Amino acid sequence: MRMIHTSDWHLGRAFHQVGLQSAQSAYLDHLVEVVRSESIDAVLVAGDVYDRALPAPDTVAMLSDAVERLIDAGAAVVLSSGNHDSAIRLGFAARLLEKSGLHIRTNLDDIGRPVWVSGVAIHPLPYLEPSLSAGSLGSSERTHAGVLRAAMGRVRDALGAGSAAKSVVMAHAFVTGGATSDSERDIAVGGVAAVPPDVFDGVDYVALGHLHGRQQVAEGVRYSGSPVAMSFSEASHVKGSWIVDLSDASPNVDFVAAPVERPLALLRGTLDELLTDRRHSDAESAWCQVTLTDPIRPLGAMERLRARFPYTLDLRFAPSGSVTTMSAYAASLTERSDLDVCCDFLTHVRGGHGPDAGERGLLGEAVEGARLRRNATAGEGEASSRHTSGAA
Repeated sequence: MRMIHTSDWHLGRAFHQVGLQSAQSAYLDHLVEVVRSESIDAVLVAGDVYDRALPAPDTVAMLSDAVERLIDAGAAVVLSSGNHDSAIRLGFAARLLEKSGLHIRTNLDDIGRPVWVSGVAIHPLPYLEPSLSAGSLGSSERTHAGVLRAAMGRVRDALGAGSAAKSVVMAHAFVTGGATSDSERDIAVGGVAAVPPDVFDGVDYVALGHLHGRQQVAEGVRYSGSPVAMSFSEASHVKGSWIVDLSDASPNVDFVAAPVERPLALLRGTLDELLTDRRHSDAESAWCQVTLTDPIRPLGAMERLRARFPYTLDLRFAPSGSVTTMSAYAASLTERSDLDVCCDFLTHVRGGHGPDAGERGLLGEAVEGARLRRNATAGEGEASSRHTSGAA
């Protein structure tokens, strides 16, 4: 069986307020062509199909058109929900759509029910929010590792001891050893999000989603990464998908690069240097993040930069000789977690007296509770279950 592993399409996403629909559409055209030219049997999308729980109508239409073309090209399509997706909405009419070659798995009750393609058992696991799924899965450990262990227990029961069939698991999680990017949404506060790779032991290939950089975290355990860059932290990424051949031997994995509509460039220096240095010629057609190091902020900096680099999206200031690397308070928060921001604020309003351990714990509970309430209200990031009340 030959499959292509992709994830984190985030259809409907914007990049610094610039819509990515054109770039995402180009990737989907490329994917259809790869399915045809490489005789792909199955397309696996490991979560975060949409960027938001309530996608816009044109975003839904884009997915519908892409799935139709992929199936017409000869591949089964397997989608699982991620933490950005609404499990209920993405999973609508899933049983009916299976008859046409589209397999959508967002429901806890479907864990352990494989999608069979050319004799290979594919087990798509929806994104599992520990506080919402632990009870239904019979996990006493309310962590991502705990609920995934419980889910993998169902998978192994379905595979059976001594089975000769090849097996694939799809999961949307932060697996230990993976490198993160700025564009990924935190899925938990503290260490409850980390999942060790050995949770998936015994499976021939694990197709992961959530982290936006392609990488291998263990033997046969890989992230495809997002097909389109969504933050300047991904400037060095080569985007694409994994083509995986499953035979009698170990899986054979090849990378196929995705088209790049516009590259990313990170520029740093004084305004005069950036406007005159010929080494930056390639950046004239790229999305640019510029950090100016002038001792004094130049007047009209953005307008002057865009005269040479018209696609500059992000302008930062790091004056030479200054200990402050970001001038804007909002920019300084980009590297801080929500909990740290709350603790910093408390320290500020109390004249430098930071929270003690008990106060930090209470703030952590509040931040996590707010995140869970937001998810429940928006209907995102929940794998639905007939045995779980309150899923939306």
